[in-house]
Amino acid sequence: MSKTPGTDVARLRAALEGARDALASDGSGAGPLGDVLPRLSGPELAELMTLMDDVKARAAARQVRVTAEAAHRGEFTSARRGVGSVHSWVREHAPSLQQDGAGQVGQLAQDVACSVPGGLWSTNGPAAGAYADPGRPEGIVWARVVTGEIGSGLALTALKEMAKLADQLRPEAVPTVAKAILDHGVQWGPAEARRLRPHLIAMFGVEGEFDDEQKRLRKSAYLTSPRINDADITEYRLGMTPQQAATLEAVIGPLSKPSPNDVTGERDLRPAEQRRAEALAAVCGRVSGEDAEKTSPGGASTTLHVGIDFDDLLADFPEAETTDTGTGTAPTQAPTVTCQLALALVRGVGG
Repeated sequence: MSKTPGTDVARLRAALEGARDALASDGSGAGPLGDVLPRLSGPELAELMTLMDDVKARAAARQVRVTAEAAHRGEFTSARRGVGSVHSWVREHAPSLQQDGAGQVGQLAQDVACSVPGGLWSTNGPAAGAYADPGRPEGIVWARVVTGEIGSGLALTALKEMAKLADQLRPEAVPTVAKAILDHGVQWGPAEARRLRPHLIAMFGVEGEFDDEQKRLRKSAYLTSPRINDADITEYRLGMTPQQAATLEAVIGPLSKPSPNDVTGERDLRPAEQRRAEALAAVCGRVSGEDAEKTSPGGASTTLHVGIDFDDLLADFPEAETTDTGTGTAPTQAPTVTCQLALALVRGVGG
């Protein structure tokens, strides 16, 4: 007896409902999974974790395909008489994505649906257009989305990065670069994948593109003047080129790691932002001290302006002659006083 579309749908629904019921749980954690967890060995826990992750990834991939099908048909607008969006459709029918991810699923699905000519989507994924071309970034990304290997967030990041690199890469290197971004993103996440751009331009960019890109970036780097906020904290805004940022992180990264108390052994409770600020201040202080040692025995060169009445100044130096000579000539001891004052100030600042 041949299968009918209705039978296939019923079997698929039954399989999904079975997976859902197996993972169901009440507020106390009781359920098929919760009931057996205490009896599982360590290796069995790891195996179960991997299996559930695979189910989750595949389910997420199918959500993108289902959403793309709905977008291709216009389901989210026709059901509302022309009013609606793919984002709201995803939020309505996938409540868990309301917390995070609905926008990414909707955007990727919409892009896929819009790239396919009418009537071609429902066969077996995109059968035409950019997402059906294995040599284009869209096709490379889509092939790994449908298997559940990458999620919507990384897919969109990779596509955005490839769009930015479109005119900077050698044409034959495009597939290699797209795969490199995805591979790195799978290991370290979308944010880290974005940081690959300068390295990819250096390796696969057209001739001279890397140097031109660095010149453009250097012109965009900035460090604002200090501004004191209401909490008496001095604020700066900083933007750096990738090379400058890498240098900064290489210096302050090790210094900003949590450091337990040497005496009590208590863990470091400082927030990461505080540790980074203190690490930067320590580095600047160290450099400032090194520069001071190179200038003079008294430390870094310092200019100090002091306002004081000359007679009051001379009062602290009994050996100085009075300034009231009546002749209009300068006091004979003034140079000595000036030298003594300068020496005292330098010793005070340096000490």
